Amino acid sequence: MTITEEIRAKLSDAFDPSVLEVRDVSESHRGHAGYREGGESHFDVVIRASAFKGKSRIAQHRAVHAAIGKDLIGKIHALSIDIGA
Repeated sequence: MTITEEIRAKLSDAFDPSVLEVRDVSESHRGHAGYREGGESHFDVVIRASAFKGKSRIAQHRAVHAAIGKDLIGKIHALSIDIGA
């Protein structure tokens, strides 16, 4: 399973989102810090789920990071998250 697939699976399981997009944008960071040949180092995530309703932006981001997990977060150089309820 790729890192992209793992992120998607973990977020789907944790939040049952109405919208979930996980994009590997590593290629656009070629030559920059953290870039790995073959990609899977830089990600953009768009997620919409009722679980985020009423939570602060920091709480939402912490919930996403917790759902992805420390081991998988450790494999990622950059993670951009667009969250909404």
